[in-house]
Amino acid sequence: MVTEIRVMSSAATKAAYLELVPQFEQASGHRVVTLWVPSVQMMDRLKSDEPVDLVIMAAGSIEELIKVGNVKAGSKVELARSGVGIAVRAGAPKPDIASADALRRALLAAKGIAYSTGPSGVYLLGLFERLGIADDIRAKCRQVQGEPVGNVVARGEAEIGFQQVSELLPVKGIDYVGPLPSEVQQITTFAAGVPAHAKETEAANALIQFLRSPMAAAVFRKSGMEPG
Repeated sequence: MVTEIRVMSSAATKAAYLELVPQFEQASGHRVVTLWVPSVQMMDRLKSDEPVDLVIMAAGSIEELIKVGNVKAGSKVELARSGVGIAVRAGAPKPDIASADALRRALLAAKGIAYSTGPSGVYLLGLFERLGIADDIRAKCRQVQGEPVGNVVARGEAEIGFQQVSELLPVKGIDYVGPLPSEVQQITTFAAGVPAHAKETEAANALIQFLRSPMAAAVFRKSGMEPG
């Protein structure tokens, strides 16, 4: 009997996930239906008990959902970690990002800056404050929702784009510059969890275990994430 697993996921793990899930479906006989939802919307939808069997998002958000009873206690499993990366339009000069001071100068010089509404975007808003440039760059900043930040950069609508490394690497029309300087980098752990009202918990847990396998670890690394 074919079981349909409904998964709600943020986009950080998308590149690896899209490669792995067809293999899981073939091996298990289950069918996976995936809802790609911006992180900023996921919390509201999950707190409203939208019927899904598995959720993949920042580990901290899953912990919050466990506390309020929307995700089952003990079901959180860490899948992979990702840092924040920087990209420019393909062929454009790459800014110096070797240090926090260099990054600060690059941001002040940029004509347009784009970042997401997800964990990386939330972090960057605080980083801009700590760098002392939030007021100086506010007018040229754009927070992107509903598509990869890289798409905005590829169209020339922003000179510099920031997002999880794993979300930048697959985008066509951009050049990946590198990660944030180590002294200001933010590593986010992405995890899976089983919602409290999940119907297909056994199949959902089988998918989690597949995503934690050694073979999956290699795919996560290829996508720019560190497994586990």
